[in-house]
Amino acid sequence: MNGLVTVLSAGASRTPPFIEELGRMMLPAPGQEILAYLAFAFYAGLIAAGGLAAVLARNLVRAMLGLVVTFLGVAGMYLLMASPFMAFMQLLIYIGAISVLIFFAIMLVRNTSSGEEMNLPGLCQAGGALVSAAAAAALCGPVIALNAGRLNQPGPPGETPLAELGEGLLSYYVAPLELISIVLLVAMAGGVLLAWDQRYRGRQ
Repeated sequence: MNGLVTVLSAGASRTPPFIEELGRMMLPAPGQEILAYLAFAFYAGLIAAGGLAAVLARNLVRAMLGLVVTFLGVAGMYLLMASPFMAFMQLLIYIGAISVLIFFAIMLVRNTSSGEEMNLPGLCQAGGALVSAAAAAALCGPVIALNAGRLNQPGPPGETPLAELGEGLLSYYVAPLELISIVLLVAMAGGVLLAWDQRYRGRQ
């Protein structure tokens, strides 16, 4: 019995020949760089198109589909940064859980032509969107400019081990991690207040 287990484990540890052949079939460095740029442009286009669809769509189901497309683009960006764990978590949590939750929420409420999402955005909403975009650019722009030299390194990005990722989230980046939970709490409280306000107006 022990001999059979040893043979099976040795056979499982050996890489199949066709996988080794696929590993050797790699493009040269210029070709890999071109494919990386094309993949980046594709995923960036997915994020932009999905975000515009989620914001501009007058149908909530179409807006949710645009959000799903945006999540797919973000997962692709994680793959380009050699972070497969983050990409899979993006697929499992955001697409597999949050999007389904939003879909059920849309199905449980009445989506009529008289809803607020059917109205065109006003001047105040457009101004607020521009201010939010400018604030994000003002916050992220200096960080990107300061780290441009370090980010522009030749070769593929290195993969961060999961142990280092968990240690960073619970040590250096513990404050942003906790702020995310506060943002989610505020979002849930805002949703409850909006639903309560609509129900109160409906009774009047």
